[in-house]
Amino acid sequence: MTTLHAPSTSRDLYDDATLTDPYSAYAELRGAGSAVYLERHGVYALPRYAEVRRALGDWETFSSAAGVSIAPQFDRLYAGSVIASDPPEHDVLRSVLAERLAPRALRPLRADIEARADALVAEVVARGSFDAVADLAQVFPVSVVADLVGVPQEGRERFLDRANRNFNLFGPANERALDSLGVHDESLAYVREHATRDRLAPGSFGATVYEAIDAGIVSERQGLRLLMTYLFAGMDTTINAIGHAIWLFARQPEQWRALRADPSLVGPAFEEVLRLESPVQGFARTVRRDVAFDDARVPEGARVLLLYGSANRDERRWADADRFDIRRDASGHVAFGYGVHGCAGQGLARIEAHAILSALARRVESFECGTPQRRLNNAVRGLAALPTTVVPAA
Repeated sequence: MTTLHAPSTSRDLYDDATLTDPYSAYAELRGAGSAVYLERHGVYALPRYAEVRRALGDWETFSSAAGVSIAPQFDRLYAGSVIASDPPEHDVLRSVLAERLAPRALRPLRADIEARADALVAEVVARGSFDAVADLAQVFPVSVVADLVGVPQEGRERFLDRANRNFNLFGPANERALDSLGVHDESLAYVREHATRDRLAPGSFGATVYEAIDAGIVSERQGLRLLMTYLFAGMDTTINAIGHAIWLFARQPEQWRALRADPSLVGPAFEEVLRLESPVQGFARTVRRDVAFDDARVPEGARVLLLYGSANRDERRWADADRFDIRRDASGHVAFGYGVHGCAGQGLARIEAHAILSALARRVESFECGTPQRRLNNAVRGLAALPTTVVPAA
């Protein structure tokens, strides 16, 4: 019989009710200890901010190389990819698009992204009523990311479905994951057919990946996986954050009035949305040695779930942590990860989200939202629909 050196719980963090509203479960885990054993899934969860940040900053102990799913049977699908690798392999993979995603390289893109955001916002605001997810949050990042990678228009209509199903495979082997099992091969088949040398736009991110293949920096297999990762994992943060931002501002109109009165709050507002409704709720790691926390010990070889969504609401780190406050200093949140696996595309995500929020602030006096529909997923948290009516700005 295994001797546990941590509190345990029979809670299922992946049932429908918990995925719909996980925050009471997270609070329960944070109250139980710094590491809590999830009996249903055979993994340890880290629910508190300090421990999650520590794990993200120590890749040598908390390794991604064995996979970042809590279900080991899915690890083979993403083995050796940029999210399921450690340095030095990870550094090589990340270097391929590092320059293209650096702030100085993204800066020239800002004006075009802002113009596209303003045109889209003008269109939906003119309708008066629209779906903030389907008509706004989903449309914008898909077009921006797909254009930057350089893929043709054909096949883009399946991006969001494939992205959603890919993320299901980072949780347990439940019905959602098993229904998504074929998506990895589908996604790779799309890349092989549509993201080829002759079909990618010249000068695109995708073309840069092929240049790295030709230079021998990465193999063709690694390059194709990079393309798949940046296409199907590069949109959810922005999509889900934009949808949640509109929902939060509709619920707390005084926060929207504050943003409209002071446009410099756009940046802090986006960070607060990410903190409060983290688009990625958690990824797993494998510990390479026994790890001691204040009140728990995790044994070598165990799989550990880093709960970003819980850490970002940890009352030990954030005062009044469940309150949405755009004047809060939310810097230090782990919605984009941290350390060597910090989100490579976070700079682009910020430019996109700031552009949408700024355009909305210029054109919308107030929002009124109907009942949101959740998109339940094993790893990401987002809305499937958000009926929205706006009062246009004078």
